[in-house]
Amino acid sequence: MRIVGGRLRGLKLADVGAGDPAAHLRPTSDRVRVAVFNLLLNGGHGDPVTGARVLDLFAGTGALGLEALSRGAARVAFVEEGAAGRALLRRNIELARAQGVTDVWRRDATDLGPNRGTGYGLVFLDPPYGQGLGERALASAQAGGWLAPGAMVVWEEGAAPAIPGGFDLLDQRRYGDTLVTLLRAP
Repeated sequence: MRIVGGRLRGLKLADVGAGDPAAHLRPTSDRVRVAVFNLLLNGGHGDPVTGARVLDLFAGTGALGLEALSRGAARVAFVEEGAAGRALLRRNIELARAQGVTDVWRRDATDLGPNRGTGYGLVFLDPPYGQGLGERALASAQAGGWLAPGAMVVWEEGAAPAIPGGFDLLDQRRYGDTLVTLLRAP
């Protein structure tokens, strides 16, 4: 697994092999990350990455958030409850030398609580597939004030998610067993 674009392009991230099913680690493939960032940057939605404050929910290895940093995001907050994921995430932050522009929070993404800071303009949502966790996490983020007005949400899931009221569906594409959904928050 490598960073596929931007200033860190080619950086090899910590190896997780095929993932860790017990820890619910299923890293986003390089191919899907290329597709996601092509959709974000070339899909007619402006540039939601450059200068963005990014929230990476169910962060796992942190590949999506680190890819955003590589492509010009200002800061990334990673939310990962699992110890195995956080260990890989911290190692990848070190490899990217991104300690000063990242936060790692051990927290349940489906129960974020209130946000005490500014909302995030770009949100990555990559929950374990088929458990309804993405819907709960997005509802928690919205209720807690984690989303900036008009935030872009990139949601990876195995099947079409239930899109909450008020969110605009911008795009939806399948890449193998991954369905990528782009939403705009109210």
